[in-house]
Amino acid sequence: MKIKLDKLDVLFSKIVRLRAGGYCEHCGQYKGFKGLQCSHFFGRRRKSVRYDIENAAGLCFSCHSYLGENPYVHTEWFKKRLGSERFERLSIRAEMIVKPDRHAIEAELRNILKTMEGEYEHKSTNQADN
Repeated sequence: MKIKLDKLDVLFSKIVRLRAGGYCEHCGQYKGFKGLQCSHFFGRRRKSVRYDIENAAGLCFSCHSYLGENPYVHTEWFKKRLGSERFERLSIRAEMIVKPDRHAIEAELRNILKTMEGEYEHKSTNQADN
């Protein structure tokens, strides 16, 4: 059964892919914003971490498929990426049963996106000046 994407999923995906800067976070190849997918370590059914920025990476289609088909490699890569303490805390959060406050999540995601877009514009302006 496919999980329905909503406006928070779209917003979250945009943040994850912007954070990656167009580069696949696994293989490092430049794929551009539209060439990346938002990959969750713990699936979106885990509502407690569905919109947790530590639970997602911007991956190209090939790496997303490869890691999805190789759970041991996926786990080891995510542990290395986050570090053991952060990975353990994420794992604990993933086991929590919660009903997310969608309004609070949306406000937080919009704030993160606004900050990221501001940083991106600032970098673009500085690079143009050089």
